[in-house]
Amino acid sequence: MTRKIRKCRSVLFMPASNPRAMAKARGLACDAVILDMEDAVAPEVKAAARDAAVSAAGEGFGDRLCAVRINALDTPWGREDAAVLAAAPGVDAVVVPKVASAADLMAVRGILGADGPPVWAMIETCGAILRLAEIVAAGAGLELLIAGTNDLAKDMRCRPGEARDPLVPALVQVVIAARSAGLVALDGVCNAIGDEPRLAAECAQGAMLGFDGKTLIHPAQIAAAHAAFGPSEAELAWARGVVAAFAAPDAAGKGAIRLGGAMVERLHLAEAERLLAMAGD
Repeated sequence: MTRKIRKCRSVLFMPASNPRAMAKARGLACDAVILDMEDAVAPEVKAAARDAAVSAAGEGFGDRLCAVRINALDTPWGREDAAVLAAAPGVDAVVVPKVASAADLMAVRGILGADGPPVWAMIETCGAILRLAEIVAAGAGLELLIAGTNDLAKDMRCRPGEARDPLVPALVQVVIAARSAGLVALDGVCNAIGDEPRLAAECAQGAMLGFDGKTLIHPAQIAAAHAAFGPSEAELAWARGVVAAFAAPDAAGKGAIRLGGAMVERLHLAEAERLLAMAGD
């Protein structure tokens, strides 16, 4: 059983080779940061970026979760990345790129140790999509799946376009796999910095598909993620109404009741309670 982590509507990637950017993240409204030692860092500065990430994590990010993305274990840096993070203060999770099988997770867990940080797995290859059931059943401290949409599109050789139509079946599988194992699911990044309508549409699509939040590449994307993945005032009003209705004396022992012209069941009560918990009600 994984721990219950805080909400992850907005999860911002920050290059670990840029101390100034990581320091800036402490003043942003994102729910979590991922200090990236993989794609955002050139090979010649991998070791320096590792040191910078460990230092930044140790300083803390306030009430934001702090995860660190390592390099893949089959690179010259991956195993040392994991070994250093095993007992690094302030590291809430280790993000593992290009997870393709349960064996990949077990290998990382073997380096992190039983008491090391939880793992967030990036699902970004065709092989990973085909092995999702195996991956989420692996245990290994896995608590979250990230859809790596850029690499997945490359691996599929598809042309996602603004609507991401070719990726939707795979995205749905990521959500289903996460839900089956009680994990958090994050949508992939939107590359179109400055294109607010496209970002809003992508966030809305991710929320519609069932993701808990979205990975981001720029602070300007945080507000759109919160608007899409945080419960709206209308949703909160509905949730409070459902909770109040089931708490009424005449609802005792009933599995379904009438509320505002509609039938609501105990499953709706569970969803209402989840929404209120997200909002801190």
